[in-house]
Amino acid sequence: MLIASQLRKENIAQYLLYMWQIEDLIRANGLDIDKINENVVSRYNLSPEQQKAMLEWYESLIDMMRREDVVEKGHLQMNKNTIGQLADLHRRILADPRPRFDGYRKEFYNTLPFIVELRAKAGEDRAGEIETCFNALYGMLMLRLAKKPVSAETEKAFEQITKFISLLSTDFILDEKDELFKDDDKQAK
Repeated sequence: MLIASQLRKENIAQYLLYMWQIEDLIRANGLDIDKINENVVSRYNLSPEQQKAMLEWYESLIDMMRREDVVEKGHLQMNKNTIGQLADLHRRILADPRPRFDGYRKEFYNTLPFIVELRAKAGEDRAGEIETCFNALYGMLMLRLAKKPVSAETEKAFEQITKFISLLSTDFILDEKDELFKDDDKQAK
């Protein structure tokens, strides 16, 4: 809860990956708040007020997962909305002809072959480019947590996707502050 709040302010990509982990953590505990309390919350050194707040946060997520029918798989609507916001920003940056976005476009086009390959392998013809990148990042995170070997080719793709999503994440924070699309003349003053 506190981690999610902090990540949301500082790094939208880390926030989204963290929230996907939380969804999986809730599923792994059978959407049972008592198990989550025992296996997760009780392991933190929290005050009674903090513990209560954390349990309420997990309970609200469990409730949302049930209402949105993502008990077994899928993502909460709030996480889908975040992907949608990132995809929208991505499209706006690509459409903006100003040279200051050239570096972003370059990284995207360097990432695009990996996106196409990942879509082909996963059969993700409906997933957008940004969602495909996040699916890849999350998959890599799970492989690393499981200490499974990763090929050099996969590592190369992961590094490029990370570099690209990092730029998007930085631009997202700037956009939320209404600083990303300001005119270059105004920024120079």
